[in-house]
Amino acid sequence: MARFRNKKKVAFVKPTKKQPQQNVDHVTGDKIPRSFVFSRLKLPGSLKQLQADLRKMMLPYTALNLKEKKRNNLKDFLNVAGPMGVTHFLMLSKTGSSPYLRVARTPQGPTLTFKIQEYSLAVDIANSQLRPRVPKDLFKNSPLIVLSGFGTGEQHLKLTTIMFQNIFPAIDINTVKLSSCQRIVLLNYNKDTKLIDFRHYSIRLQPVGVSRRIRKFVQNHQVPDLRSLQDVSDFVTKAGYGSESEGDEEAATVSLATDFGRVNKASTKSAVKLQEIGPRMTLQLIKIEEGLCSGTVIYSEYGNSDEKKEEGNEEDDDSEGDGEGSEED
Repeated sequence: MARFRNKKKVAFVKPTKKQPQQNVDHVTGDKIPRSFVFSRLKLPGSLKQLQADLRKMMLPYTALNLKEKKRNNLKDFLNVAGPMGVTHFLMLSKTGSSPYLRVARTPQGPTLTFKIQEYSLAVDIANSQLRPRVPKDLFKNSPLIVLSGFGTGEQHLKLTTIMFQNIFPAIDINTVKLSSCQRIVLLNYNKDTKLIDFRHYSIRLQPVGVSRRIRKFVQNHQVPDLRSLQDVSDFVTKAGYGSESEGDEEAATVSLATDFGRVNKASTKSAVKLQEIGPRMTLQLIKIEEGLCSGTVIYSEYGNSDEKKEEGNEEDDDSEGDGEGSEED
């Protein structure tokens, strides 16, 4: 009598969906710029907080919890940057006189060295404001970048413009969602003082001609306290209808193409308001090097001299010893 062969049951494995590639910019087709913000040599407490503020500003395409060790040198960060798709380094350092910020393109440069003339931390700016504004989704998308005063035609300013334009992802004005435009980084160059004002703002829209009471009522869904009022119309007219719309000038208003939140509706006018969230810096461009913290000096504020400047003293430390790799949480 013939035997029937028992076939082994094969477990069904559900095919996994391929996640869309996040390393490529859908606008330009290029790699999404990613960054490391770290320090060279030891930093005082205030500069460590400035480093944390810069990391938060560069979100979401940065290593927020990048761990540094004393033995780490520049090569260690460069070795980790390649596999992780990191395209830019922001390096803070402190000499005996002043703090410095280096912005470098990996892996081959160029490197821009800025002297930090003045700076304010995000916490200091928040403490100086009556109503600090930091929504929970504020750092979900990259900030917009605006450069002002750099169109003088000078070569070093062109390189500065290209560097900062490429440090954030490009946007397509035809397809960008208004909800993703929540922050803006503004760099203003003063040709008289040769200083760069670095500011970081949050963007918010308010409907023109609507008082704060009505906006809060629509946004929060809370029943207002009307016990002291004779009529519901008193709630609307109290304190002046639209009296707090200080940004309602024609130059500061826009007509929305789509709805933005619960209050700002399409085809209506809304006032654009910027609120500083920090950090704030005043920068002076000192030099531009062709390579990554090395190579030919393309531009120098002090002229073409072979004299070593104070801001370059920490470079010697980068080339000594074999350090341990950096870590990221």
